Amino acid sequence: MREYIIADNQDITKAGMMFLLSKQKDVSQLLAVDNKTELIRELRLHPQAVVILDYTLFDFAGADELIVLRERFKEVDWLLFSDELSIGFLRQVLFSSMAFGVVMKDNSKEEILTALQCASRKERFICNHVTNLLLSGNIQQVSSSTNIQEDHLLTATEKNILKEIASGKTTKEIAAEKNLSFHTINSHRKNIFRKLGVNNVHEATKYAMRAGIVDLAEYYI
Repeated sequence: MREYIIADNQDITKAGMMFLLSKQKDVSQLLAVDNKTELIRELRLHPQAVVILDYTLFDFAGADELIVLRERFKEVDWLLFSDELSIGFLRQVLFSSMAFGVVMKDNSKEEILTALQCASRKERFICNHVTNLLLSGNIQQVSSSTNIQEDHLLTATEKNILKEIASGKTTKEIAAEKNLSFHTINSHRKNIFRKLGVNNVHEATKYAMRAGIVDLAEYYI
């Protein structure tokens, strides 16, 4: 029997994952956290849990911080569960430890269930999409360490939204200010992250600062 921690701040994703796990026989406890602080607190209480993590929604400073967290809680098994992850991130994390598996949110129900079952048995699972991506060497998503030559990648609207994200505003706040739907802003957010090859707000903010989209003096006020 395993304890599961769902680390995701999207309500619909948490509800769906809760439903799938409630049907599994080997689940002793289901927990949900909305941020990194809550995740670490639950890991202290449940140091042998399975963590289902959407890395893109949690404010990790980078892949290294996630790897350090895994080293800190050596008995935890991690299943990365996101809409999209960059090649550079996947290579760094998956090559760092067999404790990391990955399945995408748009994978089939059968593949997601298989990933959960493998994590429960301490077996690594990498979905077909990610396997093919890694094997093909597809680097359409350039790493965030690439020199800033990507200014043309973002539209004017995307740059404006990136500036708002870097200022610390949430998707809901940006949508309200621009009188747009949450889903419209969230779609822009995903496109920005995909184009820049970043996985979270911290990495996107670093890009915005390097590219001059965010005024450094204004950012540090």
